[in-house]
Amino acid sequence: MDSVKKILKENAALIENELIRLTGDEYIGSGRLQDAMKYSLLGGGKRIRACLTIEFSKLFGGSADISLECASAVEMIHAYSLIHDDLPCMDDDDMRRGKASCHIAYGEATALLAGDALLTYAMECASAAFGVSDFARGKIVNFLAKMSGTLGMAGGQEVDLEGQSSSYAELKKLHSMKTSALIKAAATIGYLTTVENGADEKILSDISDYSECIGLAFQIRDDLFDLEGDAALLGKAVGVDEKNGRVNALTFLSKEDAEAECERLSIDASKIIGKYPSSDFLSAFPIYLNGRKN
Repeated sequence: MDSVKKILKENAALIENELIRLTGDEYIGSGRLQDAMKYSLLGGGKRIRACLTIEFSKLFGGSADISLECASAVEMIHAYSLIHDDLPCMDDDDMRRGKASCHIAYGEATALLAGDALLTYAMECASAAFGVSDFARGKIVNFLAKMSGTLGMAGGQEVDLEGQSSSYAELKKLHSMKTSALIKAAATIGYLTTVENGADEKILSDISDYSECIGLAFQIRDDLFDLEGDAALLGKAVGVDEKNGRVNALTFLSKEDAEAECERLSIDASKIIGKYPSSDFLSAFPIYLNGRKN
């Protein structure tokens, strides 16, 4: 898995530099709100979703250059979702990536606005992505909005707030909206950066299935971390679900069954994408993610 780590590290550096550029004063201005945006966006995270955008672009003939702005937009949406998830009215988490959550550092009102601003700025960046066709930019912004809204993250969060899942099938549907949706957006828009005037429906279907497997496995792994993870390594508190009485995968699955489900989903994802030429990284990526420690 050393090659996966190497590519992840290289892409993370590219993304970090692009995010720094895009959050310069000349683009977003300066002030407390902008500081809060950068506090949550920069200097942390594995940039997994952005990496998927870059690598799916490369898989279908694109490059890091043409996918960087769209990959950055994905990271902005991810950062927005984490800011809002941590708020007292949501998950009420004080720590994120080893430091105080945005609302602890800047107050609830500014944190709320920082999340709002990152979401809208993500759409601005994606809509003006350099080197991407007009057709593709429209499709990209449309899909990002769809996966962020009522059929994706926002809708999933509301389902979570409305009540506890009563079965593993219900929980998977919730995770599909809250977690898989943005992963699906990241991978799909990577492919779309290479499209001039039409997208292949079979490719879109394979990307969707691949992303769904990764997202569900990722969430189960997070639930396992919450059960027995190292808070220092994770950069956030553990045991939060149990403390707050929240349902997670371990409510319905034994630890052994949860581990087996993670492995199955990871293998399925690898098989789905492995039929495409030059997919070595994307085929190995689900297995790498399943073995992560944070």
